Amino acid sequence: MLQRTSYIDKIDVNVLSFSSILQLGDSSVINGMSRALAVQREVEIFYGDEGSFSAYPVFSEPIPLPPINEPFTLLTHNPKPLIKVDTIDIIGISSSSILHVGNSKQVSLESRVKHIRQLKADNGHEQEQR
Repeated sequence: MLQRTSYIDKIDVNVLSFSSILQLGDSSVINGMSRALAVQREVEIFYGDEGSFSAYPVFSEPIPLPPINEPFTLLTHNPKPLIKVDTIDIIGISSSSILHVGNSKQVSLESRVKHIRQLKADNGHEQEQR
């Protein structure tokens, strides 16, 4: 793997959360995964069994990755082994995201979110929309 020196004059990141990465410099492997249940309710009723990722197939279904069959030619020329960045100013990095200044050999990031909205029906009882 190509090795270069990463130089950042100024970096300002307010929030870094939920399986996110701030990587300055070279890395061989970066893996990030974030899972979240987002429940929005009109009435605050808790049943006690909330929060089970296994109850929702979205968290276990394989993500199809189509094969890359296109031929390509890559020609690189790096006369100076330096990555120079003046200023980076970011409000937030979240949910399996990455800010990386440097070289990477392999990067894999995944974020899965299940949104559930629970509203009151006309009869006053709760109904769920998924």
